[in-house]
Amino acid sequence: MIKINLLPVRAAKKKESTRQQLSILSLSIVAVMVICLGIYSVTLAKIKTAEDEISKSEQEIETLKKKIGEINNIKKLQEEVKKKLDILDQLRRNKTGPASRLADLSDAVPEKVWLNKYTENGGSISLAGTAFNEELIAELMRNLQASNNFTNVDLLVSEQTDIKGLKAKRFEISCALKTQKVVESAPPQKK
Repeated sequence: MIKINLLPVRAAKKKESTRQQLSILSLSIVAVMVICLGIYSVTLAKIKTAEDEISKSEQEIETLKKKIGEINNIKKLQEEVKKKLDILDQLRRNKTGPASRLADLSDAVPEKVWLNKYTENGGSISLAGTAFNEELIAELMRNLQASNNFTNVDLLVSEQTDIKGLKAKRFEISCALKTQKVVESAPPQKK
């Protein structure tokens, strides 16, 4: 009888199967590593993109903060300028210059009337002087009332006096200042 030894064929098949399993295992490990490496590199790229966007956003925020600071400074300056312009407008509205008052007073005084005293206290004015007669005093009062600077003209005292042998009338007048509104001229138009 002939005996056939089948053990080496089984051992060879077992070796071949083990080799196949090891190669499949190593290929699987390599494939998993390649997939993990790909996922890792994609994740790193996404992280780098997100970090770049964050840094750009932070730079934009810083530039916007600077612009906001500049805008706030401009608003403060604008408010200060507006306050100053309001003060100037108020001064213009309340402008009653002594030069214009004195010019009006000079125009209102008729001939043969002499003013000896001019006192201005706030909005009230008192005048004292001498005239040849009552008609000249009345004309002075009408002229003052008609002027642009004076209102509420009242005669306080009118008495006869003697100046170097001539009879004259000494008088005292009180009046108030008119508040004038300044009419601003329009800016010239460009042609």
